[in-house]
Amino acid sequence: MEDLVLHVLKEYGFLLYPFITAWTFVEGETVVIVTGVLASEGRFNISVELLALAALTGSFFGDQLYYYIGRKYGTPLLNRWPGLGSRIEWAFDAVNRTPAIFILSFRWIYGVRNLAPFIVGIAGVPRVKYLVLNFIAAAIWAHSFAWGGFFLGRKLEDWLGDSKWYVLFGFVLLMIGVGVFGALRGKAKSSAKAAAEASPPTE
Repeated sequence: MEDLVLHVLKEYGFLLYPFITAWTFVEGETVVIVTGVLASEGRFNISVELLALAALTGSFFGDQLYYYIGRKYGTPLLNRWPGLGSRIEWAFDAVNRTPAIFILSFRWIYGVRNLAPFIVGIAGVPRVKYLVLNFIAAAIWAHSFAWGGFFLGRKLEDWLGDSKWYVLFGFVLLMIGVGVFGALRGKAKSSAKAAAEASPPTE
Protein backbone atom coordinates (compact mmCIF):
# COMPACT_ATOMS: atom_id res chain seq x y z
CA MET A 1 0.00 0.00 0.00
CA GLU A 2 2.83 2.42 0.86
CA ASP A 3 4.56 1.71 -2.46
CA LEU A 4 1.33 2.28 -4.35
CA VAL A 5 0.64 5.60 -2.67
CA LEU A 6 4.30 6.69 -3.06
CA HIS A 7 4.20 5.83 -6.76
CA VAL A 8 1.06 7.90 -7.23
CA LEU A 9 2.62 10.80 -5.30
CA LYS A 10 5.86 10.78 -7.28
CA GLU A 11 4.52 10.14 -10.77
CA TYR A 12 1.01 11.51 -10.62
CA GLY A 13 0.89 13.79 -7.58
CA PHE A 14 -1.85 15.90 -9.07
CA LEU A 15 -4.05 12.79 -9.21
CA LEU A 16 -3.69 11.93 -5.51
CA TYR A 17 -7.07 13.23 -4.39
CA PRO A 18 -9.04 11.82 -7.36
CA PHE A 19 -7.23 8.53 -6.68
CA ILE A 20 -8.35 8.60 -3.03
CA THR A 21 -11.90 9.40 -4.12
CA ALA A 22 -11.98 6.50 -6.59
CA TRP A 23 -10.43 4.09 -4.06
CA THR A 24 -12.84 4.94 -1.25
CA PHE A 25 -15.75 4.65 -3.67
CA VAL A 26 -15.17 0.88 -3.73
CA GLU A 27 -12.94 0.13 -0.71
CA GLY A 28 -12.38 1.34 2.80
CA GLU A 29 -10.11 3.17 5.15
CA THR A 30 -6.69 1.57 4.64
CA VAL A 31 -5.51 3.93 1.89
CA VAL A 32 -6.78 6.93 3.89
CA ILE A 33 -4.79 5.90 6.97
CA VAL A 34 -1.60 5.29 4.97
CA THR A 35 -1.91 8.61 3.12
CA GLY A 36 -2.54 10.36 6.44
CA VAL A 37 0.68 8.83 7.78
CA LEU A 38 2.55 10.08 4.71
CA ALA A 39 1.11 13.54 5.26
CA SER A 40 2.55 13.53 8.79
CA GLU A 41 6.10 13.15 7.45
CA GLY A 42 6.12 16.47 5.61
CA ARG A 43 7.98 15.01 2.62
CA PHE A 44 4.99 15.47 0.38
CA ASN A 45 2.58 18.32 -0.11
CA ILE A 46 -0.47 16.52 1.23
CA SER A 47 -3.36 18.41 2.79
CA VAL A 48 -5.11 16.34 5.44
CA GLU A 49 -8.31 18.32 4.92
CA LEU A 50 -8.26 17.65 1.15
CA LEU A 51 -7.52 14.00 1.91
CA ALA A 52 -10.57 13.87 4.19
CA LEU A 53 -12.68 15.65 1.56
CA ALA A 54 -11.61 13.16 -1.12
CA ALA A 55 -12.38 10.21 1.17
CA LEU A 56 -15.72 11.72 2.15
CA THR A 57 -16.67 12.19 -1.51
CA GLY A 58 -15.77 8.63 -2.53
CA SER A 59 -17.41 6.99 0.46
CA PHE A 60 -20.55 9.12 0.25
CA PHE A 61 -21.22 8.62 -3.46
CA GLY A 62 -20.27 4.94 -3.32
CA ASP A 63 -22.78 4.24 -0.57
CA GLN A 64 -25.40 6.37 -2.30
CA LEU A 65 -25.01 4.18 -5.40
CA TYR A 66 -25.23 0.95 -3.39
CA TYR A 67 -28.32 2.29 -1.60
CA TYR A 68 -30.11 2.93 -4.91
CA ILE A 69 -29.07 -0.49 -6.23
CA GLY A 70 -30.66 -1.98 -3.11
CA ARG A 71 -33.87 -0.01 -3.67
CA LYS A 72 -34.07 -1.00 -7.33
CA TYR A 73 -33.11 -4.67 -7.24
CA GLY A 74 -34.26 -5.51 -3.73
CA THR A 75 -34.12 -8.86 -2.00
CA PRO A 76 -33.01 -10.97 -5.01
CA LEU A 77 -29.67 -9.18 -4.78
CA LEU A 78 -29.06 -10.65 -1.32
CA ASN A 79 -29.60 -14.18 -2.62
CA ARG A 80 -26.09 -13.94 -4.04
CA TRP A 81 -24.75 -14.01 -0.46
CA PRO A 82 -26.61 -16.90 1.19
CA GLY A 83 -23.73 -17.54 3.58
CA LEU A 84 -24.27 -14.13 5.18
CA GLY A 85 -27.78 -14.90 6.37
CA SER A 86 -27.21 -14.15 10.06
CA ARG A 87 -25.42 -10.88 9.32
CA ILE A 88 -28.14 -9.80 6.92
CA GLU A 89 -30.87 -10.62 9.43
CA TRP A 90 -29.04 -8.68 12.14
CA ALA A 91 -28.58 -5.67 9.82
CA PHE A 92 -32.26 -5.67 8.80
CA ASP A 93 -33.28 -5.82 12.46
CA ALA A 94 -30.91 -2.95 13.33
CA VAL A 95 -32.03 -0.69 10.48
CA ASN A 96 -35.70 -1.33 11.23
CA ARG A 97 -35.28 -0.60 14.94
CA THR A 98 -32.98 2.43 14.80
CA PRO A 99 -32.36 3.49 11.17
CA ALA A 100 -30.54 6.73 12.02
CA ILE A 101 -28.10 5.05 14.41
CA PHE A 102 -27.48 2.21 11.96
CA ILE A 103 -26.75 4.56 9.04
CA LEU A 104 -24.42 6.69 11.17
CA SER A 105 -22.52 3.67 12.49
CA PHE A 106 -22.43 0.95 9.82
CA ARG A 107 -19.08 2.14 8.40
CA TRP A 108 -17.52 1.04 11.68
CA ILE A 109 -19.14 -2.41 11.89
CA TYR A 110 -17.02 -5.22 10.49
CA GLY A 111 -18.96 -7.87 8.62
CA VAL A 112 -21.87 -5.71 7.45
CA ARG A 113 -20.00 -2.62 6.23
CA ASN A 114 -20.21 -3.49 2.52
CA LEU A 115 -23.74 -4.90 2.71
CA ALA A 116 -25.27 -2.12 4.79
CA PRO A 117 -26.13 0.42 2.04
CA PHE A 118 -27.92 -2.29 0.04
CA ILE A 119 -29.88 -3.34 3.13
CA VAL A 120 -30.82 0.26 3.96
CA GLY A 121 -32.14 0.66 0.41
CA ILE A 122 -34.11 -2.59 0.57
CA ALA A 123 -35.51 -1.63 3.98
CA GLY A 124 -37.11 1.43 2.39
CA VAL A 125 -35.41 4.21 4.36
CA PRO A 126 -36.52 7.50 2.70
CA ARG A 127 -34.08 8.91 0.16
CA VAL A 128 -33.60 12.34 1.75
CA LYS A 129 -33.16 10.88 5.23
CA TYR A 130 -30.51 8.48 3.98
CA LEU A 131 -28.74 11.18 1.95
CA VAL A 132 -28.40 13.50 4.95
CA LEU A 133 -27.36 10.80 7.41
CA ASN A 134 -25.00 9.19 4.91
CA PHE A 135 -23.26 12.53 4.34
CA ILE A 136 -22.82 13.10 8.08
CA ALA A 137 -21.52 9.55 8.57
CA ALA A 138 -19.12 9.84 5.62
CA ALA A 139 -17.77 13.15 6.93
CA ILE A 140 -17.12 11.73 10.41
CA TRP A 141 -15.56 8.57 8.95
CA ALA A 142 -13.30 10.41 6.49
CA HIS A 143 -12.00 12.96 8.98
CA SER A 144 -11.47 10.28 11.64
CA PHE A 145 -9.22 8.17 9.44
CA ALA A 146 -7.45 11.05 7.64
CA TRP A 147 -6.52 12.82 10.87
CA GLY A 148 -6.14 9.51 12.69
CA GLY A 149 -3.52 8.43 10.14
CA PHE A 150 -1.80 11.82 10.47
CA PHE A 151 -1.50 11.67 14.27
CA LEU A 152 -0.69 7.96 14.18
CA GLY A 153 2.20 8.73 11.83
CA ARG A 154 3.49 11.39 14.23
CA LYS A 155 3.37 9.02 17.19
CA LEU A 156 4.92 6.10 15.33
CA GLU A 157 7.70 8.39 14.11
CA ASP A 158 8.46 9.34 17.72
CA TRP A 159 8.40 5.74 18.90
CA LEU A 160 9.84 3.78 15.98
CA GLY A 161 11.42 6.17 13.49
CA ASP A 162 11.68 4.68 10.00
CA SER A 163 10.65 1.28 11.38
CA LYS A 164 7.09 2.54 11.61
CA TRP A 165 6.48 1.36 8.05
CA TYR A 166 7.02 -2.23 9.12
CA VAL A 167 4.22 -1.80 11.66
CA LEU A 168 1.94 -0.23 9.06
CA PHE A 169 2.79 -2.93 6.54
CA GLY A 170 1.87 -5.55 9.13
CA PHE A 171 -1.39 -3.72 9.78
CA VAL A 172 -2.25 -3.70 6.07
CA LEU A 173 -1.43 -7.41 5.77
CA LEU A 174 -3.63 -8.10 8.79
CA MET A 175 -6.55 -6.22 7.22
CA ILE A 176 -6.09 -8.10 3.95
CA GLY A 177 -5.90 -11.40 5.83
CA VAL A 178 -9.09 -10.66 7.76
CA GLY A 179 -10.88 -9.75 4.53
CA VAL A 180 -9.72 -12.88 2.72
CA PHE A 181 -10.62 -15.06 5.69
CA GLY A 182 -14.08 -13.53 5.85
CA ALA A 183 -14.62 -14.04 2.12
CA LEU A 184 -13.46 -17.66 2.22
CA ARG A 185 -15.56 -18.36 5.29
CA GLY A 186 -18.64 -16.89 3.61
CA LYS A 187 -17.99 -18.92 0.48
CA ALA A 188 -17.59 -22.11 2.52
CA LYS A 189 -20.89 -21.46 4.32
CA SER A 190 -22.62 -20.81 1.00
CA SER A 191 -21.26 -24.06 -0.45
CA ALA A 192 -22.30 -26.02 2.64
CA LYS A 193 -25.79 -24.55 2.56
CA ALA A 194 -26.17 -25.27 -1.16
CA ALA A 195 -24.98 -28.85 -0.63
CA ALA A 196 -27.42 -29.33 2.25
CA GLU A 197 -30.33 -28.03 0.18
CA ALA A 198 -29.37 -30.22 -2.79
CA SER A 199 -29.01 -33.45 -0.80
CA PRO A 200 -32.15 -35.60 -0.55
CA PRO A 201 -33.75 -35.89 2.91
CA THR A 202 -32.91 -39.02 4.88
CA GLU A 203 -35.66 -41.25 6.17
